Amino acid sequence: MPTFQYKARTRNGELVSGNVEATDRRLALAELGRLGYFPLSVDAATQKPSLQTSVQGLRSGLSRRDVMMITQQLASLLRSGMALTQALEVLGRRAQKPAARGVLGALYNDVLQGASLSEAMSRHPKVFPGFYVNLIKAGEASGGLEQVLDRLRQHYERVGDIREKIVGALLYPLIVVLAGIGTMIFFMTFMVPRFAQMFKEMRRAMPLPTQILISTSDIVSAYWWVAVVALVLAVIWYRRTVRTPGGRLMLDRWKLRVPIIGAIVKAGSFAQFARTLATLLENGVPVLTALHIVEGTMTNKVIANELREARTRVTDGTSITQPLAKGKVFPPLLLDMLAVGEESGEVVPALTNIADTYEQELEHRLRVFTTLLEPIIILAMALVVGSVVVSILLAVFDLTSGIGK
Repeated sequence: MPTFQYKARTRNGELVSGNVEATDRRLALAELGRLGYFPLSVDAATQKPSLQTSVQGLRSGLSRRDVMMITQQLASLLRSGMALTQALEVLGRRAQKPAARGVLGALYNDVLQGASLSEAMSRHPKVFPGFYVNLIKAGEASGGLEQVLDRLRQHYERVGDIREKIVGALLYPLIVVLAGIGTMIFFMTFMVPRFAQMFKEMRRAMPLPTQILISTSDIVSAYWWVAVVALVLAVIWYRRTVRTPGGRLMLDRWKLRVPIIGAIVKAGSFAQFARTLATLLENGVPVLTALHIVEGTMTNKVIANELREARTRVTDGTSITQPLAKGKVFPPLLLDMLAVGEESGEVVPALTNIADTYEQELEHRLRVFTTLLEPIIILAMALVVGSVVVSILLAVFDLTSGIGK
């Protein structure tokens, strides 16, 4: 239970000081009154976590899943009637990760000293982004903090589901590609050199495919480091390009234009835009503020820049369909659904329908992508490995036919 340090006077005018345990400052004052003291000052005792734990928590941050679990547990404790400070103390005490204990301990201390929960969370932007903090602030203003926490949990669950679908769709093709590359490296560096040595000892002319294969194997064995250097340079170039505004914009624009992949990126971005904006507006966040927050959540800079331009075009603070339509980035279907919602005064349900629509489109695009990609990869790997095997077998058949003669 929190501890408060106090200075007070007794009924006889004697000055006293000490500590008193209470859930919050109001109950601490009540306890001092029950003891017959007239409080002069009542301050929360500093109960900060260790410096190492705090620094570790602030540096490492928490994953999306960790934040979602904290949100869900905090909502459950508040719904049960527990005070906010007590709920934060319980979560901090039960947290398994040092990072979680550090962040929750900092939140507990800040709230105990009079800060609101949203204000305390805003001091940890790497853990609680602007979207999260603004929703908490809206929940505090409306008195529905538990409901807002539930909506935040649902939002993180939906975002996590979309992320898992994308990763799951790409996992199998990636495994096939890595297996194929590993097989080729094994053939080129281990099997082919041994066959080449055997063929050379027999001093017979080898078929052209076998000669090409052996030459390729010699090049790979001698200059494999060139591929490693090229890969390292490509990674360095990509990371440096992504860090520059112009380079990031160029890559994101390219992603939107690539066939199939561009449709997947667009569907995911539009679903995230609609779902996040609906959650913000549903909790009373103003339109311009909500657009600014959504802009910060967009991973694609082309769409984020379009939202920034749309904010400058919004004049009455309510209608956003026309400003979004001027940029030619958002599709007509999304704009039509949003316009109908604005005309009927049902913007949040319209945005929710838009999010559902594009999440379904995302699933469809991912299925099409994997359906096309898997056989292409398997066929390519089969052709490459098959060409190696055929080249070796041609040489073997040529040798055996020569022995027979």
